[in-house]
Amino acid sequence: MALRTRITERLGIEHPIVQGGMMNVGYAELASAVSNAGGLGIITALTQPSPQALREEIERTKAMTTKPFGVNMTIFPTVNSPDYKAYAQAIIDGGITIVETAGTQAVREIWEMLRPHGVTILHKCTAVRHALSAEKAGCDIISIDGFECAGHPGEDDIPGLVLIPAAADRVKIPMLASGGFGDGRGLAAALALGADGINMGTRFCATQEAPIHDNVKQAYLDNDERGSFLIFRAFKNTARVGKSAVSEEVVRRLSSPDAVFEDVRELVSGVAGKELLKSGDLSQGVFWAGMVQGLIHDIPTCQELVNRIVADAENIIRIRLTGMLG
Repeated sequence: MALRTRITERLGIEHPIVQGGMMNVGYAELASAVSNAGGLGIITALTQPSPQALREEIERTKAMTTKPFGVNMTIFPTVNSPDYKAYAQAIIDGGITIVETAGTQAVREIWEMLRPHGVTILHKCTAVRHALSAEKAGCDIISIDGFECAGHPGEDDIPGLVLIPAAADRVKIPMLASGGFGDGRGLAAALALGADGINMGTRFCATQEAPIHDNVKQAYLDNDERGSFLIFRAFKNTARVGKSAVSEEVVRRLSSPDAVFEDVRELVSGVAGKELLKSGDLSQGVFWAGMVQGLIHDIPTCQELVNRIVADAENIIRIRLTGMLG
C-alpha cells in the first residue's frame, strides 16, 4: 500500500513527508537524505552567507541526490536585510523547481521572480486567513503551522487539531500539516484532518544526518512535550525554543514588564545559536524545538524514520481504522 496524495503528485515525491527549511540546519546533508528516503528535503537559502554560496550548496545537494528537493526562503524584517532578490536569482540559476517561503508579505515579490521559471511555491502560514490570502495571491501549496511548532507559531495559539481542519475546510490547493508531527500516527491524523501530507522540522533535527552536534540531538531526547518555551510574546514575534538553562534565563529576563529585546540579545542571537548547533555547548544560546520532542525517543537515519512513519501510518489506516468499521 502506498500513500498517494496531491502533495506526492505535485512535488513528484514518493511519500507525503516534507522536511521544512531550518536556519543553520538545512544543509545538503540533511536535505539529500530526506529526498533519498522518498520525502522532500529542503536546504535553507539564508543559512548560506551569500547568493554564490547558495549556488554552490544547490550543486552540492544535486551531487548527493537525483530526487526532488527544494530551497527555503524566509523574509522577516531585520536591521540589515540580506539581498533577497539575489538569493532568489541563485535559486533560479540553480534550476530549483520547488521553493518553500515564509515571513512577511514582501515574500510575494520573490514569488513574482520565481513564477516565470515554473517554480512551485510552498508557503508556510500560521492562520487560516493568511493561508487564504496566500492562495489568492497564487501560491501552489500551503503549509499550515499549528501552535505546537518550533520557530514562529504566530500569535493566535491555535493547535493543529483545530487549525488543520479549519484550513482544510477553506483552502482549495494542496496543504501540508506542520507542528507536532513526528510519527506515523501524526501522518495518519493529518490525512484524516484534511491535509495532504506533513511538514516536519524538529523530528528531522533528531536524525543521524542532521548537521548538528550530538549534544543538541540528545537535548531533543531528554526534553518531553513540556520541554519548550515561548519567548518574545510581548514583542508580537513569538518563538518556540527548546528548554535549557539559557532559554530559562531568557524567560526570566523577559518576565519583567519593562523588558526590552536588548535584555536578551546576546542570549538569542543567530550567531550564538549557530555556534550552539556546531559546538554542542548548550550554554552558547537557544535552539529551536517544538512540542514534538515528547514523541522523539531515538536518533534514526532519515531513511529509517521515513520508512517507519509511512509503514505505521499505512498500518493505522489499513488495519486499525478499517477494523473499527462494523
